[in-house]
Amino acid sequence: MAMTGEFDDIRIKLESIGEELADRAMEVLRASLEEGASEMPISEKKLTQARRAVEKAVHLLSPPPSADDWG
Repeated sequence: MAMTGEFDDIRIKLESIGEELADRAMEVLRASLEEGASEMPISEKKLTQARRAVEKAVHLLSPPPSADDWG
């Protein structure tokens, strides 16, 4: 069974979750700046770490590049 497209539904959901995590991190950072914080909030760091983990999962579930993609 070929892996191409096999996990597209999960990958698409993860991409959406990654975008939501990025948006939420920006909201937390923006609110922190408005409050005059001098350091990045822990919650923003955790959201960013979670987003990176989700992006890694998206990459792992993406189909491998075809020979045509190499030029």
